[in-house]
Amino acid sequence: MVADTGDRSGGKNRYSLSEHGFTAPNLEPALYIVSTPIGNLGDITVRALQTLAAASVIACEDTRVTATLTQKFSLKTPLLAYHEHNAEKQRPKIMRELEAGNAVALVSDAGTPLVSDPGYRLVRDVVAAGYKVIPIPGASAPLAGLVAAGLPSDTVLFAGFLPQKNGPKTKRLEELARTPATLIFFESPHRTGATLSLMSDVLGETREAVVARELTKRFETFERGTLAELSERFADQTVKGEIVILVGPPEEKPDEDAADLDSLLQEALADMPVSKAAKQVAKATGLDRDEVYKRALDLKSGS
Repeated sequence: MVADTGDRSGGKNRYSLSEHGFTAPNLEPALYIVSTPIGNLGDITVRALQTLAAASVIACEDTRVTATLTQKFSLKTPLLAYHEHNAEKQRPKIMRELEAGNAVALVSDAGTPLVSDPGYRLVRDVVAAGYKVIPIPGASAPLAGLVAAGLPSDTVLFAGFLPQKNGPKTKRLEELARTPATLIFFESPHRTGATLSLMSDVLGETREAVVARELTKRFETFERGTLAELSERFADQTVKGEIVILVGPPEEKPDEDAADLDSLLQEALADMPVSKAAKQVAKATGLDRDEVYKRALDLKSGS
């Protein structure tokens, strides 16, 4: 049931740090959501090590990835594979550990669990069953990217991964286009160029943005510019590593009154079909595209 990384005899609650051995205090029964490094193993916290050492089991996405961490810090806690493909089968095992009065640690392959992963279902079940859930904060790629991006950080929206197909991706970006916040996305390296191009088209060419790559690792980079500039820069690049894209909030624009909107639409409708005219005017004014489209249809029909 559980893959053990080694014999725990004589090593219970033990961990090492900078070649020194320590014994962690016992934990109260609970599910511990433990943040782990996103690249640089030196970013592990002492509290995270103590929790991982004292837990009865570590539930993790990939035992091979987490084993690298446990071996680095001489942790002997057994590992239990827990991910979206086996969650229904493994969740009862975790619940039995809690029923037995044990502490369970949940980790992701890197960073903070539940950020863009399905771990929330386990948390919901644990809470519903009356057990405690205790966060052990630490590394997080969205926050690491945000604090170094130089974009407004007072209001932030984490949007995770966009849909892979162009249609749903475009629709999602249109939904987010007027959100008055810095937007944070995860993206696959091989889709980065295409995504930046689509963002430039939908969100606006002049929107400030940052592409953060390989955060906390040796080749960490921050590429800054407008979406148009970044789109051009990444168009033919072969991108490697983990990617976080951050897009600054839209510029505040004065409200267009009805007469101004009608004037812009009538001018656009003289040369193009309704859908294209509405898209162009919505992009130019920052108004909701659906509302602009409805008004364009009214004008076209003469109502």
